[in-house]
Formats: sequence, C-alpha cells, structure tokens
Amino acid sequence: MYDASAELLGYHNAEVNLPSTERTNMRKRRDANRARLKKGLADAGKPAPIGQHTQGSYAMHTMVQDENTDYDIDDGVYFRKDKLVGPNGGELSALSVRQMICDALQDDRFNTPPKVLKNCVRVYYNEGFHVDVPSYRRIETTDSWTGKVVYSYDLASSDWKTSDALAVTRWFKQRNEHHSPDFHDSDGQFCRVVRLLKAFARSRSSWKSLTATGFMITKLADDSFSASAGRDDIALRETMKAIRWRLEWNTTIAHPTINGETIGHDNDARPGHFKDRLIENLKHLEVLDTADCTHEAAMAAWDKVFCTDWFSQQPPPEEGSDGSGSKSDRSPTRPVEKREGGRYAASALP
Repeated sequence: MYDASAELLGYHNAEVNLPSTERTNMRKRRDANRARLKKGLADAGKPAPIGQHTQGSYAMHTMVQDENTDYDIDDGVYFRKDKLVGPNGGELSALSVRQMICDALQDDRFNTPPKVLKNCVRVYYNEGFHVDVPSYRRIETTDSWTGKVVYSYDLASSDWKTSDALAVTRWFKQRNEHHSPDFHDSDGQFCRVVRLLKAFARSRSSWKSLTATGFMITKLADDSFSASAGRDDIALRETMKAIRWRLEWNTTIAHPTINGETIGHDNDARPGHFKDRLIENLKHLEVLDTADCTHEAAMAAWDKVFCTDWFSQQPPPEEGSDGSGSKSDRSPTRPVEKREGGRYAASALP
C-alpha cells in the first residue's frame, strides 16, 4: 500500500484534532457555566451539586474540528439522591431535576435560552457550540460482605435511568492503551483513528444528521480496530474495512459499559448509512495498492475520502537514493501533540 502515513498524520494534526487553544476556550466556557449553575441553584435554595464532571468526546479527547463550530461539550452535574426531594419530602422526578437545572442556568446574555431535552439541559452559546448538562443522582448502598459504601448513578432522562458516563471515559482510555502500539509515546493510534473516522463521518454536511454518532463510531472502532505501528494510513483503512464488514452482518452496537444496552434505538438507520459511506469511499483507496501508484494519485484518493483538497497540496516526497521515491525512511512531518493532563488522567468520581 502506498505510504501516506506522514500526510495523514499532518492532516490529522492540522485539520482534524482540536487545537489546544480551542479546547482552552471551551474549558473557560464550561467553567463559567459551572459557576452559573452553582450560583443559580444557591440563589433558588436548591441542593448543591457534589460534583461536576466533563464526559463524552471532550473528556476522551476525540472531539474533532468543525468549520461551523458545531461543538458539543457534555458536563455532568451530580447530586446526592437524598437531597433531591421536594418541599414535602417526596423524591424529585427526573423531569423536575432537569427543569431545576434549566432554571438555574438562565442568563439574559444568551441569545437562545437553555432548554430541557430528554437526557440533559442544553446551553446554547452565541458562538455556535453548546454545552449539554446531564444530571445524575448518586445512590449509596452498603456491601453486605465488606461493609463498604458502594456508589451507583442514575441519569435524569425520561425517567431515572442507571448510567455512569465517567465509566465510558475510563473504558475508552483503557481501550486506547490496549489498542495503540505507540500509546506511551503519543496520544495513541487508536485515539487518532477514532478522530479520523469521526472527521470522515462529518466530512459532508448532508451526512451529519444521517450517519453514526461519535459514540457509535468509537465503539465500532473498538470492535474492529486494526493497529499498524507507524502507519496510521494502514490502521485507518483496515479499520474502515473491518467496520464495513462488521456492519454488513449486524448494525446493532452494544454499549461498552452497561450490559444488555445498545447505542442507538431500534431499527436505527445511522450505522447502515455509515456502512454505505464506507463502501463508497474505500473504493477510492484501491489505487493505493497498485504497483505504480503515484503521489498525486494517492493524495487525490485521500482527498476524495475526506472531501478536501488538503492532501493534493502536499508536495511529493524526496526521491530515495535509488530514484524510486521510496518513503520507507520517512518520519511524520509534525509530532503528535500531547494534550494537557499527561495521558488524560481520569477525573475522580464524585
């Protein structure tokens, strides 16, 4: 296969991975949102949170760039179950808690006010992105054998529903270490391939509402990942092939941390859409296997996959000493950027 590993890494770093400055700006908005929520709850005489924890793609560092700044930060808020009671001592419903959060987050500076959704409260920022605030209650029980306190968590959805989003973050970090041949030297090949798959899935505006979600893609990548040390181009292509065939026989995607649950709903068409787009675009990469594949042909193929002209703007590699244009000794033109927090240390549970 034609070696486009340096170009793919360059594309990932320049056009896919979220820059540190963007993450910093999002973190500032998140922190301001947290302060707004705490103040709003206190002013209304409502229960104080016992913790607020970022989750989802922001926490897993798999968020990708979007030209329309269509970013979604999940920032869960946690309460003790025994504090979520009404004026007469009755247990608050899941809807009542979401409404309580929505009321506390109101701010006249928002063009669009926060809104109660099925699984969260959404805060719309004027810049285009939004912060989703799911609410959780922490349940304390005592283990009959050890006498230790055991915590479990319920999400305020259409009703109270067992859920631990932080467990998903821990799962991803463990899988990234398991899959990635370069985990101790970078952010991990698995993590980069997940970002590239998500960028591919969102590369056409007409796909965004139809294709698999980022969480679906992350789990599909885990099910089908094919590592290739030093060759992200091979790892990405082989993983795309494996996902395509995995979805050919089964489009149901199991939840990674909750037994018996799936990601998506019954008869969900989004995984099938993602499969069809993989089939279409894997054909573009077949030219990479020809013995006489040129740099121009290879770059054009990757441009088609990601719906860009970035690759065609990359200069050809310097010819090897034998005049063949061999890239066997090439190294990435830019190192993979490590993010703050070392290798993404997990936040402690509230």
